Amino acid sequence: MTNPANVQAAAVRQASVVRERRHAAARRQKIFYAVLLVIALLAPLAVYPVFLMKLLCFALFACAFNLLLGYAGLLSFGHAAFFATGGYITGYMLSSYSGLSTELGILAGTLASTVLGALFGMLAIRRQGIYFAMITLALAQLVFFVFVQAPFTGGENGLQGVPRGHLFGLVDMKNNMAMYYFVLAVFVIGFAVIQRTIHSPYGQVLKAIRENEPRAVSLGYNVDRHKLLAFVISAALAGLAGATKTVVFQLASLTDAHWHMSGEVILMTLLGGVGTILGPLVGATVVVTLQSSLSNGPLGEWVHVILGVIFVLCVLLFRSGIVGWLERLVKRNFK
Repeated sequence: MTNPANVQAAAVRQASVVRERRHAAARRQKIFYAVLLVIALLAPLAVYPVFLMKLLCFALFACAFNLLLGYAGLLSFGHAAFFATGGYITGYMLSSYSGLSTELGILAGTLASTVLGALFGMLAIRRQGIYFAMITLALAQLVFFVFVQAPFTGGENGLQGVPRGHLFGLVDMKNNMAMYYFVLAVFVIGFAVIQRTIHSPYGQVLKAIRENEPRAVSLGYNVDRHKLLAFVISAALAGLAGATKTVVFQLASLTDAHWHMSGEVILMTLLGGVGTILGPLVGATVVVTLQSSLSNGPLGEWVHVILGVIFVLCVLLFRSGIVGWLERLVKRNFK
């Protein structure tokens, strides 16, 4: 017969091994993030800072969308509404109130997107699947037409000449290097919020809802409340990305509110890898780089066609996205 003491000792050893592996994985992750941060800090010395700022804004937008789709299982076709709302409100505040500092203008835009996200969420969260997606698309189109007609948006001309202002009333944001490091800080804060949300008990509940919603309900979780909170957090971070982009380019336009923008963020997320931490960042990097490279060449008019072909190939060949495919490759060959 097996000695109970030996069984208990083996269980303790096994638990110790698992715990040590988790600690080692956490250490490797911290080192990897530190390397990425160092690269980001040095990047403007080699790459045009405005391009990097655009990349970071769209990367944050994609990460916000991935929180909703990848971890809550909710496909929104209307996230451009939050992205544009953050941009327009920030642009209006900074243009209308000359003494307003940059961070307060961005906070105003983020707050507006958060409120809009709560309103959209309360209407859409009652439905699931394609019905949820269509409701978000319809609501986003309403917002688009509001921005077309509203006098403060400039209509099809957009809200131009938005001043970058001064950060905390001290740092002049007209300097591209100063603006870049501010945008990098905004991205890091947004990314940290998403990662903390995902790895929190709340994030584990979201994953349970995504995998099996009826079972989550049977365990006593208020599913609608959890999904609504995820929707609001995602909308707030999308608004933060849009507000920051408006300050960078000193422009808020209808392009940010169009349904094409919602399609682009879906493409970025799927291309990088839905439900992965770094997938949206990789997807945004690929899409923004391709757009920038192709738009200045002879294939400028074919940008959307090329992106569509890439999307189809990704769905057919890399269903888990670039990062998901790389993760499987590493697990298969480096166990």
